[in-house]
Amino acid sequence: MAIDDRTAPHAPAPSRRRVVAPDISRSWLLVSGNHADRFDRAQRSRADQIILDIEDAVDPAAKPGARATVAAWLAGGGEAWVRINDVTTDFWADDVEELRGLPGLQGVMLAKTESPAQVTDTWHRLGGQTPVIALVESALGIEEATSIAKAQGAFRLAFGSGDYRRDTGTSADTLAMAYPRSRLVVASRVGDLPGPIDGPTVGSAHAILREQSQIAVSLGLTGKLCLDTEQLPVINEVISPTPTDVAWAQDFLDDFEARGRVIRDGSDLPRLGRAQKIQKLAQAFGVEAR
Repeated sequence: MAIDDRTAPHAPAPSRRRVVAPDISRSWLLVSGNHADRFDRAQRSRADQIILDIEDAVDPAAKPGARATVAAWLAGGGEAWVRINDVTTDFWADDVEELRGLPGLQGVMLAKTESPAQVTDTWHRLGGQTPVIALVESALGIEEATSIAKAQGAFRLAFGSGDYRRDTGTSADTLAMAYPRSRLVVASRVGDLPGPIDGPTVGSAHAILREQSQIAVSLGLTGKLCLDTEQLPVINEVISPTPTDVAWAQDFLDDFEARGRVIRDGSDLPRLGRAQKIQKLAQAFGVEAR
């Protein structure tokens, strides 16, 4: 069921969200910025993070109203990221001006990022403290991904897969899309950023969503955009360590401590790093060994 179609509850329901730091957040739920009645429901969902969208999800004529709606909600106690319009549009300056300093603004996602200067300019205009997720959506953006990842203010990279396909004529085929995804993964590592956030899977088939999420994870992406609350449990499960992974990590770390933290051979350090990472994520996501 899409969030747009859900019936509003008669009374506020308790949040089902686990508090997850944005640098390791798996599911990023996009919500149209001109529908304030959906904001609270999104905040109570299973999304690790929510993004109020005042870019592609809003008609140009309605953008000023959507911006004001989002700003009012953030000023009134709501907390979210906001996808803002790209730097080349007439809307960008007003977006950053109205959002700057709002207590509930957790960060912005900058649409159609194609240069590091666009990230840094946005970061400075927001006060020099608000993190910026660079949404890369074009061939030029992919080519500039490494410099974008190194830009002052850059927090994570994200993949605008639909616009990228439109820009390049690339199909949605897994092999065709492996290159831009891998470029973002390598750029993120070079820029010392967390793993990138994959684009959304359009449609309601959970088998397809699971497969595409698994492919993203295999390439090194560590988050995924989505448009539908029904997709959240699948994304969160696939991008989390499995209970089997957690059991292996616990066993390895217990053994490592029992032998006095002695390195036996060249495979121990890589396995130690992997085990520590799995343990950290398992604790953050609530995954138990089985």
